[in-house]
Amino acid sequence: MKVLVAGASGLIGTRLLAALRARGDEAVALPRFGAVPWTVEGVDAVVNLAGASIAGKRWSPAYKKELFDSRVLPTRALVEAIAKASQKPRVLVSGSAVGFYGDGGDAIIDESTGPGKDFLSELAVAWEAEASKTSIRFVLPRTGIVLSSKGGALEKMLPPFKAFVGGPIGSGKQWLPWIHLQDEVDAILFCLDHQSLQGPVNLAAPGIVNMKDFAKGLGRALHRPSWAPVPAPVLRLAVGEFAEALLGGQRALPKKLESAGFKFRFPTLDAALADLFPNG
Repeated sequence: MKVLVAGASGLIGTRLLAALRARGDEAVALPRFGAVPWTVEGVDAVVNLAGASIAGKRWSPAYKKELFDSRVLPTRALVEAIAKASQKPRVLVSGSAVGFYGDGGDAIIDESTGPGKDFLSELAVAWEAEASKTSIRFVLPRTGIVLSSKGGALEKMLPPFKAFVGGPIGSGKQWLPWIHLQDEVDAILFCLDHQSLQGPVNLAAPGIVNMKDFAKGLGRALHRPSWAPVPAPVLRLAVGEFAEALLGGQRALPKKLESAGFKFRFPTLDAALADLFPNG
């Protein structure tokens, strides 16, 4: 199978390219959006992971526009390229996020749950709307916090824990949908391969925990205490509007993925963190 990957230089994309090639697929990284016109002629599948980092900068109006444009415009270009191709791909897997749901409180969330009303929700809705315009099978992986020891959100959480001052963010009661990087990549491959999957698919481990328990689990894995919470006002002062994304959460479960037969390698937080930090 020949697979084109947009956003191949990121945390997930780099690992996905390697996984595709390891199983014998021809994996091709698309050039950066805008560098050259994109074509999808003659490929079997397209994976779209393009998008600036949500936590890359403070959410100024200019950066919020960058977050929007870096997702919506490449997705639109891919859908247009698919429409123009005489030999079309069989499937488009186009990234999204559990932020689609907004702050869901304690409600259990599956793929039938509607969108929230905050910025990340509006961003995900617009992102998904572009992908949904394609004429081929499409899958929208709504990804949770991807856990990796080398990059992503977890890397930014490590310094205070290693300095013995780690702890939960805000009240600690908010749900934190997470997924091990290996399961994220495996799930994307599963979405490529399984014709029964269509539309939104939650990519979050079944062993979801709240922020307080996540901090405790990370403390155990690192052999560090987890007693120092970050109060909401301090977080808002430090990171601005992005704080609201960390102070809310989604109790998102992988209903469609598991119903289709996907098996998580790391279904529980302790298993995931033990794999990422075997030596603490």
